[in-house]
Amino acid sequence: MESLSQEKRLLIEKCIKNNKKFQNNEDLYDDFFNETYQKSLSLLSSVSSESTLELYLNRVVTSAMINVLKDSGRLRRTSQGYQATPSVSLDSVYDRFNPEFTNKKIMFKQIDLEESPEDAFIKREVLKNITQILNKIEQQEPDKKYLTLFKLRYEDGLTQNEIAEELGVSQSDVSKRLFKLMSKVKEALN
Repeated sequence: MESLSQEKRLLIEKCIKNNKKFQNNEDLYDDFFNETYQKSLSLLSSVSSESTLELYLNRVVTSAMINVLKDSGRLRRTSQGYQATPSVSLDSVYDRFNPEFTNKKIMFKQIDLEESPEDAFIKREVLKNITQILNKIEQQEPDKKYLTLFKLRYEDGLTQNEIAEELGVSQSDVSKRLFKLMSKVKEALN
């Protein structure tokens, strides 16, 4: 990880800390960073535009955070999507083990981090550009289902095995298609 520039390290950190899944999971920061770094290694060296890199990193961060949260038992996949694993309230633990705490309440205030209008504009423009690229790729090879593949992997955060089940193809076919799709997107952006 020594080869990662300070600028890119700070960009990854920013993307992680601005993600809503980071709230109440700050103790997993190192895991989030390592997973993001591993997933974005080729991306960090191949994308030159900082705004494009940030857009991609936001997607990678979301996927990485879902993986870490699933692995840590804080998130599970249900038929309605990903849901937080139910937690035990501190009040019930204190009630059961120490009766003197039965009337004590602990309150936490949630903080929403909003993005600046400039960041939102840049993300919309980059997303519009990527959407055009994806539509063009889909038109060239509609049988490959690249749009569906992109949605399942980068929006829904499914693993390659889960995508293979969903599409009725092998995991290696999903891997090849993802690689080919990302190569075509990178080529179109550069």
